[in-house]
Amino acid sequence: MALLEVRDLVVSFHTDAGVIRAVDGVSFDVPRGKTVGLVGESGCGKSVTSLSIMGLVPSPPGRIERGSMRFEGRELVGLSERELRKLRGRKIGMIFQEPMTALNPVFTVGMQVMEAVRAHAKVSRAAARARAIELFTRVGIPAPAERIEAYPHQLSGGMRQRVMIAIALASEPELLIADEPTTALDVTIQAQILDLLASLQRDLGMSMLLITHDLGVVAEHAHEVVVMYAGKVVESATAAQLFAAPQHPYTRGLLRSVPGYAANIGQTRLPTIAGVVPDLARLPVGCRFQERCAEVHERCKREEPVLTVLSGGRASACHLVDKQEEVA
Repeated sequence: MALLEVRDLVVSFHTDAGVIRAVDGVSFDVPRGKTVGLVGESGCGKSVTSLSIMGLVPSPPGRIERGSMRFEGRELVGLSERELRKLRGRKIGMIFQEPMTALNPVFTVGMQVMEAVRAHAKVSRAAARARAIELFTRVGIPAPAERIEAYPHQLSGGMRQRVMIAIALASEPELLIADEPTTALDVTIQAQILDLLASLQRDLGMSMLLITHDLGVVAEHAHEVVVMYAGKVVESATAAQLFAAPQHPYTRGLLRSVPGYAANIGQTRLPTIAGVVPDLARLPVGCRFQERCAEVHERCKREEPVLTVLSGGRASACHLVDKQEEVA
């Protein structure tokens, strides 16, 4: 049994423009000790999916309309706020997308880590402070005994992200959700943060849901990949399967934008996917990717493709998938 099982998850937002399904029938598993990459452009529903798992979708206007999310076999949908608080941090940790806005500017970073420690363990303030210093050491923050007295604005972006990782790991959770953990960081700091997460995962035996739009990151760190577009899963596969033979036109478009991928090596200009993610309040009839797809045909404009399981356990939602490959 997987550590986290998400089945047919639908999350809607009730707005002045109507009911918008930000997540529409999403299903995937996060196995124990593995990293699953959740990939797609901004607006595809990745972050809403992660917030749903944490029970942090703002209500109103957000609402989980249907579906199941089971963690260690326990259903998360319908849990009370009190029960969710026991899981957050202790069993499921999360690194939020922007550390400068996720951290409270009026408290020292040490106080914020200590709060996370004391939320799930009955320890003294002195013990929590010692634990904060230990966590800062583990995540590679220099002079940790001094840095715990700093405020967020006194730290660089990379240091703030390390503080966020320390908070997420305060109770050594079994599942870590990393939502764009390297956003707004320069390339060398990105690499350091990702290497740190991989090292911590090995040391603690955690599972990780890595949310990103960067397939280069996925190639290096994920065991399995789930590709989302306009609120739906359009492809899922192991990382090896996905990079060897992507099945969905959207996945192929994303891969063509990776500098070091196949024919891109040595090119001075990378291919792009024309257009933008469609407005979820005004989705086209048929395939949601049709207006940007170079392989679109008439059936794509009439019927919405379903996610079809193929040989090798991978899945794709495209009418062009070879029907002889279908196994379910």
